[in-house]
Amino acid sequence: MSKIIECVPNFSEGRNKDVIDKIVEPFRTTPDVTLLDVESDKDHNRSVVTVIGEPAPLKDAVIKAVGIAAQLIDLRKHTGEHPRMGATDVIPFIPVRNVTADECIQLSKEVGAEIFKQFGIPVFLYEKSATVPQRENLATIRKGQFEGMAEKIKQPEWKPDFGGTSIHPSAGVVACGCRMPLVAFNVNLATNDIKIADAIAKRVRYIGGGLRYVKALGVELKERGIVQVSMNMTDYSKTSLYQSYEMIKIEAKRYGVNIVGTEIIGLTAMDALIDAALYYLQVEHFSSSQIIENRLLENSESLKI
Repeated sequence: MSKIIECVPNFSEGRNKDVIDKIVEPFRTTPDVTLLDVESDKDHNRSVVTVIGEPAPLKDAVIKAVGIAAQLIDLRKHTGEHPRMGATDVIPFIPVRNVTADECIQLSKEVGAEIFKQFGIPVFLYEKSATVPQRENLATIRKGQFEGMAEKIKQPEWKPDFGGTSIHPSAGVVACGCRMPLVAFNVNLATNDIKIADAIAKRVRYIGGGLRYVKALGVELKERGIVQVSMNMTDYSKTSLYQSYEMIKIEAKRYGVNIVGTEIIGLTAMDALIDAALYYLQVEHFSSSQIIENRLLENSESLKI
């Protein structure tokens, strides 16, 4: 059976559709690679791409996309609400079918080596691929962002895993690694005060004493005149979407602020949404086999679907 890996590269461009289309073109045209989703945000000025494929062609497509992004994105001119340190900011590999985490770790190392060899962009290995504990957390690597990275990588403890002590002048650096599936879940607040979103994010995220599997930051949505708590749910099976939502709602009350909506960036696992639905609907004795699409998939061969 074929090996399937998911990759969710994040590119620091969310406004110019022509640039985005050119970057994702390798994912559209490489055999045995399937582009599942492209989510672009103008306020964040960032695009999140979801793609699956067999290891070898996926590796080739990712490297080509990184090269195109390096040509078309100049971080010296880049502005946006989302923290970033590279034109291609992060490249996570996620095992999906007949693939182990170790194989994804090895793939991340091969991709990282090629990115520096071909484009001169330094690469940090993160999450399960990290070579030292302080590089497991992407936020720790990214601290200082593009503007501070030129000095940061001159420090011995921040020498890239691939590359020397100089960043790429316009494309910065890249983080590459193996991780488990996560959900990018954002909660929008009825205020334009970024200090409120920052304060709530600090309370919700794990490093601030909040929920164990939540990373969070406050973000301005200037076009809408509101702010949001932007989160990565790193293990939705242990910290549910509804838990983070309810905690944000509680924290927002102290500022007299309401939630006006939520969003999920990119693709997500059905179980993460079912879990939230079961909580709010208080459904008893529910099984995922009751979902008609799941039952159809289970019987797709006999039904010739």
